[in-house]
Amino acid sequence: MNLRKEIESAARKAGEIMLSANSIEAATDAKSGHANFVTKYDRKVQEFLFAELARVLPEASFVGEEEGAASFREEYRRGFAFVIDPIDGTTNFIKAYRPSVTSIGLLLDGKPYIGVVYNPYQDVMFSAERGKRAYRNGVRIHSSEEPLARSLFSMGTAPYYEELTARSFQIAAAYLPRTIDMRRSGTAAWDLCLLAEGITGLYYELKLGLWDFTAGAVIAEEAGCVLTDIDGNELTYDGPSSVLAVSAGVAREDYLPR
Repeated sequence: MNLRKEIESAARKAGEIMLSANSIEAATDAKSGHANFVTKYDRKVQEFLFAELARVLPEASFVGEEEGAASFREEYRRGFAFVIDPIDGTTNFIKAYRPSVTSIGLLLDGKPYIGVVYNPYQDVMFSAERGKRAYRNGVRIHSSEEPLARSLFSMGTAPYYEELTARSFQIAAAYLPRTIDMRRSGTAAWDLCLLAEGITGLYYELKLGLWDFTAGAVIAEEAGCVLTDIDGNELTYDGPSSVLAVSAGVAREDYLPR
C-alpha cells in the first residue's frame, strides 16, 4: 500500500464534499474567539476523513479540529496519528473567497511523517513524505533560492487571538521594506504550500493549531524550507505554536524578526 497515495485519494474525496456545498452561511455557527466559525461541511468532511482514513490505517489515532480530539495527548507520541483540518480557510469557504483546502498531516511517533493539502477549486494536490521530497500534482517542487529582498512574504493574522494583532502587524511592517511585498491567503496550509512551491520566500503566523500547520510543514520541509517558531526555536508538534517558515534562499540573519 502506498500510504501517501491513499491519503491523497481521501483528500480528493473530501474536496468533492466541499465542491458540493450550498447555502453555506445558513449552515454556519460561531466558535470561541474572534471571527471563528464552523460550518456543517467542516463537520461533514471531518467525519468522512476520520472514517476513510481509519479504513486506510486502522491503528492510527486522530487529532481533528472539528469535534475531534482538540488537545494533544500522550498517545499521539506513539505510532501513527492523523492531524486533520477538514476545511482550512473556513471563512474563505463561507465567503467564497478562494482558496479553502483540506489538510491532512500524519505523525509517526510524534514527528511529522506525511503531509497532504488539497485545493479542490483548482484541483491542486500538494503532498510529501519524510525523506521523499515534495510534490504538486505529482511533479517535484522545491522552494525558492532567491534572497529575502527579492521575495514575497505571506502572513497569517491569528484572527482568533486579538491579543496578538498588534505584534502580527508590527512584524509585517518590519518585513515590508526587506521584501518585495506581502500576501495573505487566509489558510496557513496553503501559504506553506506556496512557500514550498517557490512562490513566496517567507511565511509567519503567531498562533496556529496543530491541524493548521502539520501537513503544510511536512511539504515545506521536504521542499527545502526551514521552519521554526517565531523566535527561531525548533518547531514542535504537540500543540498550538507560532510558525516562521522560509525558503532555501533566505538567510537566517535576514528572516528572524527584528
